[in-house]
Amino acid sequence: MKNDVISPEFNEDGRALRRIRSFVRRQGRLTKGQQLALDNYWPVMGVEYQAEPLDFTSLFHNEGPVTLEIGFGMGTSLVTMANTNSHHNYLGIEVHLPGVGACLGLAHEMGVDNLRVMCHDAVEVLEQMIPDNSLNMVQLFFPDPWHKARHNKRRIVQAPFAELVKSKLKLGGVFHMATDWEPYAEHMLEVMSGLEGYQNQSESNGYVPRPQSRPVTKFEQRGQRLGHGVWDLMFERIK
Repeated sequence: MKNDVISPEFNEDGRALRRIRSFVRRQGRLTKGQQLALDNYWPVMGVEYQAEPLDFTSLFHNEGPVTLEIGFGMGTSLVTMANTNSHHNYLGIEVHLPGVGACLGLAHEMGVDNLRVMCHDAVEVLEQMIPDNSLNMVQLFFPDPWHKARHNKRRIVQAPFAELVKSKLKLGGVFHMATDWEPYAEHMLEVMSGLEGYQNQSESNGYVPRPQSRPVTKFEQRGQRLGHGVWDLMFERIK
């Protein structure tokens, strides 16, 4: 696999442009199992970044609905969803190699064949590789909240990003977000509520109860025991 998560952007003079990114690349050390999974299962489930649109029918060998998950961590909930919904196709994006390796290993162990994974900047993937009007759902669970005020601009949920997501969703498609940081939940709600073409699926125009489609992670279970809240937001593309 190519290991080029950070792709430079250039201006007309060929100078690299500084881009504010929503993640810090913390590679970490690969375990033997994660390295084994990358070596053996990336050729089967991995998708290399390329600046041209994907053909989902060719990628998944069927015409089923497609869900894109951004930042799947170690992949446990993503693999669980794929395993539970065999009629649905899943494409996961994660920038940290240990997580990609763990996800591949678990998917192989569970015999999941409706999952593909990428290791690249999700914004570039959305811009270059995801066809317009092609996704049934985009999932963004527990993104980095960038707690400090001076870092809030790094939060991935901003109006331009949400507009980009909307262009990739089919009509009726849903952008599902979840966070355990209440100020970020409030930020997400403010951003999403201010955009045309989206409709909040909450009857109160606030947050929705966790849907059955989103598995509870061990991290979330630990937080619940400590009294931490989790906020889910689901916005449907209506035009």
